[in-house]
Amino acid sequence: MTTTRSSPDLLEVLGGLQGDFLATIPQVDPTTRVPWCGRWRVTDLVVHLARIHHWAAGQARRRQEVPLGRGPFVLEDLYATCAAELRDTLAELAPDARAWTLDGDGTASFWHRRQTHETLVHLWDLRTAGGMDLTVPPWLWADTVDEVVTVMQPRQERMGRMEPLPAPIRLVARDADRTWLLGATSGPDPVATVRGPADALALLLWGRATPDDPRLTVEGDAAALSDALGRRLTP
Repeated sequence: MTTTRSSPDLLEVLGGLQGDFLATIPQVDPTTRVPWCGRWRVTDLVVHLARIHHWAAGQARRRQEVPLGRGPFVLEDLYATCAAELRDTLAELAPDARAWTLDGDGTASFWHRRQTHETLVHLWDLRTAGGMDLTVPPWLWADTVDEVVTVMQPRQERMGRMEPLPAPIRLVARDADRTWLLGATSGPDPVATVRGPADALALLLWGRATPDDPRLTVEGDAAALSDALGRRLTP
């Protein structure tokens, strides 16, 4: 399996992840804490992802979504409805159809990728909170890393949510044969290198793992790495 996926493939992947998320909801007590997401419990996680799907469907169609209200909700019904809304919306729109994106006007294909990784990370949240494993191909986790490095972190800088990193951090996904520089495309050499499987790197960038994860190897300036991870790399 290659590391490159076209928009139609990502839309198919998104549907599979949504199906897994929906199937997992009844397997986890809704009051279970999701400690890496602050005070959230599983109920908050499910409602959040449903709202994000609903919002993204509106963004893809270039119109303001109708608010879902405060609830309470039947979690499975809510998620199934919002997941189908997003999936159907993206299936109906051509990948190059004009859409609102996180950086203004763009194309609907942006949401194929963004919602795939939103769903993947929160599926990991849900299954991990419930004590269950999650297995997906390394190329998909590698693309999650790539989205943070090339889209999310640069946007955080542009929006003034974080200061630029003084020097980049090299990330190496051993199982996907991919390497990135976090925080810079030119300038000083990397001050630290983190090597490990793509899922561990993605979870590190999304605040779900720490550098002392036994699957990760850190070389260089550990303090600089901690400083980088302590900034708002993602929204």
